[in-house]
Amino acid sequence: MAAALCCTSLQAAPQIKARTMASDAKARPMASDAEAAKRFKPNPPELPATMRAVVWRGDMDPAKMKIEELQMPRPKADEVLIKVRACGVCHTDLHVILGEVPFPKPGVLGHEVSGTVIELGEGADASLLGAKVMTTFIMPCAKCRFCKIGEEDTCEPFFTYNRGKGQLYDGSSRLKTVAGEDVAMYSMGGLAEYCVCPTTAVFKLPERLGENLFAESCVLGCMFFTAYGAVHNAARLKKGESVAVIGCGGVGSAVIQMAKAVGADPIIAVDLGEEKLNQAKKNGATLTVDASSDVPAEIAKLTNGHKVDVCFEVIGLKKTFENAVMSVRDGGRAAYIGIADVKVKAEVPITHLVRRRISLNGSYGARASTDTPEVVKLAENGQIDFVNPITRRFSLEEAAQAYRMLGNREILGRAIVEISKY
Repeated sequence: MAAALCCTSLQAAPQIKARTMASDAKARPMASDAEAAKRFKPNPPELPATMRAVVWRGDMDPAKMKIEELQMPRPKADEVLIKVRACGVCHTDLHVILGEVPFPKPGVLGHEVSGTVIELGEGADASLLGAKVMTTFIMPCAKCRFCKIGEEDTCEPFFTYNRGKGQLYDGSSRLKTVAGEDVAMYSMGGLAEYCVCPTTAVFKLPERLGENLFAESCVLGCMFFTAYGAVHNAARLKKGESVAVIGCGGVGSAVIQMAKAVGADPIIAVDLGEEKLNQAKKNGATLTVDASSDVPAEIAKLTNGHKVDVCFEVIGLKKTFENAVMSVRDGGRAAYIGIADVKVKAEVPITHLVRRRISLNGSYGARASTDTPEVVKLAENGQIDFVNPITRRFSLEEAAQAYRMLGNREILGRAIVEISKY
């Protein structure tokens, strides 16, 4: 179906389940014609034919990424077009650039954005048009066997089509060069002036966040979304339990805050150097361990020999993976968030694991439909601080520099790329 037939910015699209912060996934009543008319501008500006995007063409040097002109993407059924306000700079993108995680090239990276919905695909919720939103990096299909049982973080089409082929769920990308070359999308491909995203991953921002923290809200879609999933789904952390977090950068700092919000105590931060450990304390860590030491032994010293109930590993290295296993108490849980080169393998002591009842759980993001409203609620209520962890801001022209600095460990906490002014 041609884009002109499946997209709308002039008349209301059929209503589907609304995904908002103020309600659950219950269907809303149909809007009246008068209400619908208020949502749409009678003469919206024409979209440009092209847009600018940072394109990765396979070079392992992040600085080699360049801005290119791409055709303006258009949303298909149950998708929206977003004018991107800001996009987070995540280490997972760097794994792709370095060739450690397979992904098609050329591609547009960037998988956590905030922005304004400017066009609707067929069937998209009409109330989204004009809304300030954030997106989750996992874009559930809502139809596969995992999504149907509430395990959207294991959505089969997401991994098959998006992570495997850089496509959306009709088996095609929404991105093309001016010459017609297909360009892969890592999630929605947020390092661009505009992006297309399925509505299952699009969430309205409350007024306070949309008006005052619009750009910063982009980090809710991966940094804090991932932390929430690890704390609540993988570890099932309870109030009063003890925690260690190995790796306290962007996602690690969010894990510390999520653990604090639950009421964990103590929260032990493990990282390299005084600067990072001091930053971890600002985020809520109560104790620190330098990662250059014997980490399990140091954690044991700080806990009267008991070690911790839960250890979160947020780095993705062989050594840190193994340290997490040995840092938890008998019957404890190790939750793994860090992505590694796909060739990296770790070793665990089998007998210790079995006799001491150690549980190992992988954690990749969270569940968009149920967890994102909770993440945004925590942000809206001030229970998590997603502003102070953002220590660097870059323009779209500087995005390649941002990833070079990330690779050189020159960024403390999180960086964002600010793409538009509103």
